[in-house]
Amino acid sequence: MRSISIFGVTGSIGEQTVDLVRRAGGAEAYRVVALTGGRNIARLAELARELRAEVAVCADPSGLAELRDRLAGSGVAAAAGAEAIAEAADRPADWVMSAIVGAAGLVPGFRALRHGKSLALANKESLVTAGPLLMAEAEARGARILPVDSEHSAIFQALAGEDIATVERIILTASGGALRDWPLEALARATVQEALAHPNWAMGQRITIDSASMFNKALEVIETREFFGVEPERVEVIIHPESLIHSMVGFRDGAIMAHMGAPDMRHSIGYALNWPVRADLPVARLDLAQISTLTFRAPDLTRYPALRLARAVMERRGLAGAAFNAAKEVALDHFLAGGIGFMDMAGVVEASLDALEPDLGRTNAAPALDDILQMDHLARTKADEIARRRAGSR
Repeated sequence: MRSISIFGVTGSIGEQTVDLVRRAGGAEAYRVVALTGGRNIARLAELARELRAEVAVCADPSGLAELRDRLAGSGVAAAAGAEAIAEAADRPADWVMSAIVGAAGLVPGFRALRHGKSLALANKESLVTAGPLLMAEAEARGARILPVDSEHSAIFQALAGEDIATVERIILTASGGALRDWPLEALARATVQEALAHPNWAMGQRITIDSASMFNKALEVIETREFFGVEPERVEVIIHPESLIHSMVGFRDGAIMAHMGAPDMRHSIGYALNWPVRADLPVARLDLAQISTLTFRAPDLTRYPALRLARAVMERRGLAGAAFNAAKEVALDHFLAGGIGFMDMAGVVEASLDALEPDLGRTNAAPALDDILQMDHLARTKADEIARRRAGSR
């Protein structure tokens, strides 16, 4: 029986992973080693009971008593805190879903690679902050990293059987988010609820707002460079409002391979779960005659400054990715709390990178995990300081 663990099981990706596991037989088809979640203790316990997990771990230690109570008599062990999540990743499993949001997913994903199995990576921040480190660890351990972002899964599939040396360009498609058709001058006044009204995808709160600001795509640009090892200038972004083409790969003979499908994350989750086999998945089939038209347009870097910042991060490498991601997460926190405006988020990130420039310059191309975690802390402190100052001047 194949063993699996799901990190971030109560989030959007985690829930959709459980849906596919359940449809394939659930606890009768898989031995579930570990499930981890955030604040939704009731849901974490419910899923742990259903899938008969060996251990369930909540991120917040204050939730441990409730988790133990809800799991009483189930045979599922309970634990809490960041170190307990990392220890859960040390439990060998054939397949691990890394779906914890943000930099918090880096350490458990890194430790899961030690067992030389398959890591399904939905946590794009891991490659943004520590791409060279993760890829080197996977190679050293004989482990396989399978991309779960819809864009990178599409690229991965388009490259099956191909030589990366023949790739001329990788084209990431972007929906443009909830505010893509707003007048530029109105973006500064956008509210959290308006940024959450995504026209195509059903995703978590943070990633939906990152989609509106295109910070999500900026992270994916960096992730593409790290995962596929291509030069930054070969990575492109294009706005595709229909979200039916998930990404494209252009080859030196002029051919372009496009991956199409309904906007449903179970495509890429299911591909990673069943790889190298293509399994039947419960997703909509496209009616091309009904669709009739696909549209594309170039992104406006004034509207989406995050894309410009991603280019600078790729040129710098070292600890720039860790600083970029940490500052982005803090800026998003302040926007969600109402402290800064929608367009202020990019300003906070850029100012943080500028302030940290001397520290970024003292690192090599593949920093150690401790250096990355230290920069993550430093960048969060600096970004919080800058965001608070901006909030006070509004």
